[in-house]
Amino acid sequence: MNYLDILDQVRAHVSNLFHTKKDERLIYHNLQHTEQVVKATVKIANHYQLSDHDFFIVNAAAWFHDIGYLTSCEKHEERGAAQAKEFLESKGTEPEITSLVMNCILATQMPQHPVGLLEEIVCDADLFHLGSDDFKERNKLMRREAIAFKGIDIDRHEWRLKTIMLFEAHHYHTDYCIDLLAAKKELNLNGLKEKQIKDEHEKAKEEKVKDVVLKSDTHQHELVNAERKIEIVADKKKDKKEEKKKNDRPDKGIETMFRISSGNHQRLSDMADNKAHIMISTNSIILSVILSILLRKLEDNPHLIIPTLILLVICVVTMVFSILATRPTVPPGTFTHQDIEEKKVNLLFFGNFYRMALPDYVEGMQKMMEDREFLYGSLIRDLYSQGVVLGRKYRLLRIAYNVFMFGIIASVLAFVIASAIVAL
Repeated sequence: MNYLDILDQVRAHVSNLFHTKKDERLIYHNLQHTEQVVKATVKIANHYQLSDHDFFIVNAAAWFHDIGYLTSCEKHEERGAAQAKEFLESKGTEPEITSLVMNCILATQMPQHPVGLLEEIVCDADLFHLGSDDFKERNKLMRREAIAFKGIDIDRHEWRLKTIMLFEAHHYHTDYCIDLLAAKKELNLNGLKEKQIKDEHEKAKEEKVKDVVLKSDTHQHELVNAERKIEIVADKKKDKKEEKKKNDRPDKGIETMFRISSGNHQRLSDMADNKAHIMISTNSIILSVILSILLRKLEDNPHLIIPTLILLVICVVTMVFSILATRPTVPPGTFTHQDIEEKKVNLLFFGNFYRMALPDYVEGMQKMMEDREFLYGSLIRDLYSQGVVLGRKYRLLRIAYNVFMFGIIASVLAFVIASAIVAL
């Protein structure tokens, strides 16, 4: 099926619905928001290099995810999924694809619980603005929309509290959005909290001052005491906030560090394997040429025997080191209860448990999750083990590349010298 043609039809259909069923109250959940979500979806999908099949699914879901607002705000995801199903079926889309599009739309319901990369991409694209520079402007539009639908004013203080609750309950799902948006999202959240604390301080101060003034103008000392109490309360809140930041940030920072480090190690391992495969393929081709063509001509050209042997040895040595770089090493796959008690085993690596019974592994994992020191110690050992494996891979690859580079030069020189001797 032609995904691009159907996606163009989806775009035109959704745009037409927003124009023909235009609701002036939809100040935020309008065609502009949908286009921004689609743009974010494309950006995330391109990072993960999705296939045409998966690219179509996430983009179709992004176009339909808020179309239900044209009918009602309540359960708009279900109506959007239903409209997507109706439209895609009319275009002859496969039932499997239609079902995946509907699941991606339903996954955007709050609180979000996406399953799989495709649903995670659509969920992160829907709330992409929480970690962007235009969050403040988008948040104002959302408040205006809520006021328009309710018909009553919503206090800024109350709206800010709900927004802070949204921030604290939400987290990005894809590693790409975590790395790209988490830091800015944290800054936006801190900005909201600072405004909230400032408003609470000013509001409390105003109320205290009014109470004191109403009682008596002669009780100036009560006013002073009230102001001092307010300042003490504000200082305590500030101290609690700073203490909470100190307690929260290290955990978040540590988790981000482990996630990024592990991802970097995995990418470096993939790069090493790709380099080794290139060397193996290249030398296999050279060996095939030597064995199938060059060796047959050595009887007529005996002066090429030594250069050919040099080239043959170089290719074999290079392949051996390249294969060694990719050859896996698998540990015994067992651990003991003593290892768990002494916190020596790393249960995050399959090589340490793949031969163990499930109850033993579950018991070990539960003990690790209950013990912060054991958990972080396992993560550290896992990172260290990945680094050791990477060091071995790149050391062997460096040897293979050096042998190949200098060997090719030596082989070419040998062929040139042999040919020159014969010519003389």
